[in-house]
Amino acid sequence: MRARAVFIAALAVAAVLLVACAGPTPAAAAPAETSSPAAAAAPSAAPQQGIQQLVEVTFYAAADNDPPGSVEIAYPNSRHPTAGGTGTAADPLSFATDPREIRPGVLIYYPPIKKYFVMEDDCAECIDQWNADRTPHVDLWVANSGDPAVLACEEALTPDDQDTIIVNPPTNLPVDPKPLFANGKCWPGT
Repeated sequence: MRARAVFIAALAVAAVLLVACAGPTPAAAAPAETSSPAAAAAPSAAPQQGIQQLVEVTFYAAADNDPPGSVEIAYPNSRHPTAGGTGTAADPLSFATDPREIRPGVLIYYPPIKKYFVMEDDCAECIDQWNADRTPHVDLWVANSGDPAVLACEEALTPDDQDTIIVNPPTNLPVDPKPLFANGKCWPGT
């Protein structure tokens, strides 16, 4: 009888120790705080809407796509089999980055030009920068044009310093309906 009582007491102590060592359950654990840009763009079950992120912003078009002159994208999908779009929330323009920075299919909004973009392509320079020092960089699609003037337009649209994008933006932000490049002219004069 005494051996049975000692055994039950030992089981009770073991159970208390297991519970004490296990710590809080994952549901009770607080999420880790981080300020890295990658954390802001990391996929989750319910992405937070409207995350402002400071990034390097550049532009590209068919003229300087890979392969040059093409409208191919790395992540063709039901929305766009090739690069394109109008810049609305329903039909965002394509953009490229490192898929570890912002995953394919994620919508962003670029306030200076009032247009939505969706991650659908890789950007070699963005990937190199992400690998080197986690510099966030997005390359925004301008046009399905091989016109040499589109390169000057890309340069004119590119800010001198990093700028703010909105990741997972609300879909009711203002949109400028003018294309970024059309008939040899660059936005906002299109």
